[in-house]
Amino acid sequence: MPGYPTLRVASILFVGNKVTKEPVLRAELDFREGDTLRAATFSKRLEANRRRLFNLQLFHQVLLQAVCRDGEVTILYSVQERWYTFPVPIFSLADRNFRSWLDRADRWQRVDYGLHLVRRNFRGRNEQLLANVQLGFNRKYEVFYEAPGYGRRRRIGLGAGLSYYRSHALDYATVQDRLANLRQENDFPIERQYATLGLRWRRTVQHLTALDVSYHREQVSDSVLYYNPTYYLHGPRREYVELSLVSTLNQRHTFAYPLTGQYAQLALSYRTFVTPGTPDVLTLRGRYARYLALGGPFYYTIGTAAQVRLARSVGYADNRAFGYDVLVRGYDAYVIDGRHYGLVQQGLTYRLLDVGQLQLNGVRTTKFNTIPLVFYLNTFADVGYVQTPAPRPTNRLPNKLLASTGVALHLVTYYDWVLTLEYARTREREGGFFFRTQFPI
Repeated sequence: MPGYPTLRVASILFVGNKVTKEPVLRAELDFREGDTLRAATFSKRLEANRRRLFNLQLFHQVLLQAVCRDGEVTILYSVQERWYTFPVPIFSLADRNFRSWLDRADRWQRVDYGLHLVRRNFRGRNEQLLANVQLGFNRKYEVFYEAPGYGRRRRIGLGAGLSYYRSHALDYATVQDRLANLRQENDFPIERQYATLGLRWRRTVQHLTALDVSYHREQVSDSVLYYNPTYYLHGPRREYVELSLVSTLNQRHTFAYPLTGQYAQLALSYRTFVTPGTPDVLTLRGRYARYLALGGPFYYTIGTAAQVRLARSVGYADNRAFGYDVLVRGYDAYVIDGRHYGLVQQGLTYRLLDVGQLQLNGVRTTKFNTIPLVFYLNTFADVGYVQTPAPRPTNRLPNKLLASTGVALHLVTYYDWVLTLEYARTREREGGFFFRTQFPI
């Protein structure tokens, strides 16, 4: 804004936030009414704050307007709120596929049914409530509450949850780098219960630190120990308390499908067992990703992840590395057990087609009648390694360099949905198509 070296913020206005409370929005801004801002960086600073509001993931869009008069600025943020309540019915078959389910005489006893309910932006304060009630072959009852911050500055928050789960099936071992599964028609080979409570320290939506303490009780059937006596190291039951500290710095331009910026996370957990004879476990995990614009429609991403787990000995249930939350793409059919791992992922992305905003004429509500569609073409290369001291002889992937390359098509649409169809080929010359529902790095 020419003619003024500095500008004074006269007022900050918000429109469109019918559900979201204004203090939630003001807490994300790094300026207040009465602040004096440099004119040279004023526009850039307003845009950075607009992205913070958008990355709350509460709105379809956030628009910005600024009006200057005699060196004083009125700033207007206009938001379009999303739909915040998602009840999702649960209905799934408890067999490998539809054909094997159909062949069973007791097929209607072998289904899972229930309700998964998520309420985002609860009370308009960016709190989240999540509940699961699943009945049938596999039982699950859960409730979780997450509040990122209370008070005017919304710096200190709370997280809490309760979970009870039992199932007629359990993966009890890894054989030939694949999970071996035990099913018991009239018994439950696994039962888990836990309660968790924690504090949140939140500077902005970009920087969050969580401290949690949880108490766990777990039990497996005697049949599990028959096939794998060291599933829990000692006996069919265990109890433990876990203390975890996770700090996340998320400076990506958008959280759902980032193209520029950076992401870093460091997690430290300490598990001490109430059950006698089981040694404590200390785990350190780290993740870092960098997103770069190369010019035009091209973008480059590199990400790293690592884990170090320290203990005198661990049971099978705690000896997990690749194939769960982390994997080298292309090895989806396998799991790799181990205490320590390292992973490097790279991707080159080309914006293939931006359809823009599709209008659904038959839908009146603005929360659903506009669908953004953007397609990206992506090529990638992954390299990973899992270290384990004594792998099972039939497992060939631990203590071995894993690598893959591939090509993918990404679709980004509303409510932060990212749909990925990719073809990957591994170092072992195995290839296949895979479908994912999140950004891969």
